[in-house]
Amino acid sequence: MTTNALPRKILFWSAGAIALAVLAWQAMRDPVQMASVVPVSRGPLEQSFLEEGKTRLKQRYVITAPLAGVVRRIRLQPGDAVQARQVVAEIDPTGSALLDPRSRSQALAEVSTGQSALNAARQRVAAVTTTEAVAQGELRRLQQLREQGMVTASQLDQARAQVATAGAELSTARADEQIAARRLQVAQASLAQEGQAGRGKVLPVTAPVAGLVLKRPVESSTAVAMGQPLLEVGDPAQLEIEVEVLSTDAVRLAAGQKARVLRWGGEGVLDAIVTRIEPGGFTKVSALGVEEQRTRVILDFTSPRERWAALGDAYRVEVEFILKQEKDVLQVPGSALFRAGDGWAVYVVDGGTARRTPVKIGARAATAAQVLAGLKADQTVIVQPDDRIKDGTRIEAVSGR
Repeated sequence: MTTNALPRKILFWSAGAIALAVLAWQAMRDPVQMASVVPVSRGPLEQSFLEEGKTRLKQRYVITAPLAGVVRRIRLQPGDAVQARQVVAEIDPTGSALLDPRSRSQALAEVSTGQSALNAARQRVAAVTTTEAVAQGELRRLQQLREQGMVTASQLDQARAQVATAGAELSTARADEQIAARRLQVAQASLAQEGQAGRGKVLPVTAPVAGLVLKRPVESSTAVAMGQPLLEVGDPAQLEIEVEVLSTDAVRLAAGQKARVLRWGGEGVLDAIVTRIEPGGFTKVSALGVEEQRTRVILDFTSPRERWAALGDAYRVEVEFILKQEKDVLQVPGSALFRAGDGWAVYVVDGGTARRTPVKIGARAATAAQVLAGLKADQTVIVQPDDRIKDGTRIEAVSGR
């Protein structure tokens, strides 16, 4: 009995000692850290940046008095619609039947300038018409090649953007031509009134284009000088967007690039396209008091007019410029990345342990980054790692999605 009890006691105490040793070893190890993890995945990636902007009319036409006289009360109010060639004001000419030398010289100069402006506008229309025709032809050619699989979808999108840009420029050029023609008519009318004053003839002043009355500087019947503003008219259907962009971002943009209009006050997202990047920059002080170099980028809406008909002149919008779109790239959340010397790294979870892994990063989006090297699909990485996590730390994974 005594002989058999001794081995059992030894076995009992040995097991207890081993258990205590295991517990002591566990206590001496680093504690397990809970961490949010996500798998490395493949999918679409879009690189973009966001800026505030405002709408503006492409053309503002200031209707002026073609000669000195007394303007009758203008009944139009800001917001009223006018048609092209509609009479918007009437002037009773005053003074001598002959223009004084200074006024006559001014009228002749305005006629000459108006004729030159009209010729330039017509040449511009011809040039842009050719540009649009070339863009249309290139688009048709690429569409045929696309059917044969010889061009990429992005090349086709770029060609469509060029057609849209050329079309917008043509619309603007034609509007400029109409305005130049009307200005010439007004200048010629001023000369035609010479010798008519004092005979009770009223000079009608007409609108150069259809649109809305924006401003009415003259409230009531009053004497006006030659060239004095009477009304400001613009077409709300001819809206564009002006965005002041950091110069470091502007160099990554080009005419024809796509954009989205967000938080504009209406429902949904509107589509737009970059039409012009002004070559000159300027210094602007930010809300934080930091001097920034910016330049103006102009965009046209490509969404149907009825979608944004409620927008007016100088309305606030937010514009998301799309720099790059990829359909299938290896990517990780941006919150999983941290600096490692001159490069980037992530913590990969391998067998319940965090392993620091250098990675090479490509394009970066708002919430994700393209992985060029260092990771494979379906590996698991830690998001938002804090200073408690190091290489070799034991991890209790919690899904971050």
